[in-house]
Amino acid sequence: SGRPLPLPSIMAPGALNRISKATAQWFQIPLPQVVEDAKHGSHTVFDVITVTLETTDGKGGTGYTYTGGRGGGAVFSLLEDDLLPLLLGKDASRVEHLWQLMQDHVHYVGRGGIVSFAVSAVDIALWDLRCKQAGEPLYKLAGGARTRTQCYCGGIDLGFTKEQLVDNVRGYLRRGFRAVKIKLGKPTLAEDLDRIAAVRSAIGPDTMLAVDANYGWTRDEAAEACQAFMDMKRGSERPLWLEEPTIPDDYAGYAGLRERVGMPLAMGENLHTLYEFQQAFVAGAVDFPQPDASNIGGVTGWLKVATLAQAFNLPVCSHGMQELHVSLLCAVPNGAWMEVHSFPIDEYTKRGTTKLDADGWALPPEEPGVGVEFDWEKLAPFRKKHATVRAAEE
Repeated sequence: SGRPLPLPSIMAPGALNRISKATAQWFQIPLPQVVEDAKHGSHTVFDVITVTLETTDGKGGTGYTYTGGRGGGAVFSLLEDDLLPLLLGKDASRVEHLWQLMQDHVHYVGRGGIVSFAVSAVDIALWDLRCKQAGEPLYKLAGGARTRTQCYCGGIDLGFTKEQLVDNVRGYLRRGFRAVKIKLGKPTLAEDLDRIAAVRSAIGPDTMLAVDANYGWTRDEAAEACQAFMDMKRGSERPLWLEEPTIPDDYAGYAGLRERVGMPLAMGENLHTLYEFQQAFVAGAVDFPQPDASNIGGVTGWLKVATLAQAFNLPVCSHGMQELHVSLLCAVPNGAWMEVHSFPIDEYTKRGTTKLDADGWALPPEEPGVGVEFDWEKLAPFRKKHATVRAAEE
């Protein structure tokens, strides 16, 4: 519901495209089954926090972020108390300016972290407005480098039995995917290797396989796993990459693994500022960077990381929110692999699940906007809170 605020009028002469209304909503959505990984424990729900902006010329745009079921209320509160009031009266077309303004406004209490989640939701809404006003889909307005992207399907499947794991992966292939990812982090490396072997046997030698440890290992444990992977036959057995072998802050540890063992490494979902990615690239810590537009500052932040990666001659991948990232991976020249994640945000949108071509590549939306139009009626039962702020009129 709306709340009165002592805000200055924005209806001065020439005040076009000014933000006149901003609404945040927090939804907590149950997962169809309990899922588990090495560090985050069990997930039973996931949070989606949306931001809808309306302008004085009658336009509207919606953005969003998500969490694994924790912290959604904090993101919502930051939006309600600090960022949405800040935006009222501002020119919505000045996306880069507003991105930096939001960062500066709450810089002292948060660099990265929850701040980046909240900024992301607003920034995606601003890009939705920008694309709709231009009459272009996001993938074209953000660069238009290609019209499809490679993708893989990955589950939060560490808690599955080996038989459940194999059946789940076969389900990906039946849906048309040509690449898959599984979780690692069983009590022993032997168990992880056994699961990899079972999945490889099920998918065959030509399907891309990646693995993800969710930063569950020490440096020594990660090195042992990397060596075991490097002993596998390249291509037909060995995973394409090992994701987050150890804590994401240990750039030197990642670089050391790459130098000593040679196993390609992926990471990035837990890096929430451009400068963290810069440090990782300078250290030589990563082969497949994976920024997430939900926590790196939205479309603007994601594109900054992609450009930085290109300057280091690196590809760029994604984490989660496939319904948005499909457009970003198609926008940039160094776009590589898009993850199709276990948090099914796309099932609560009008477009639905990922659209694949005959080769198993993902296709971006062609409609003006960021391509993510929520089914509000479907989301309604899961809404926990909402807040609206409006600018005063003279």
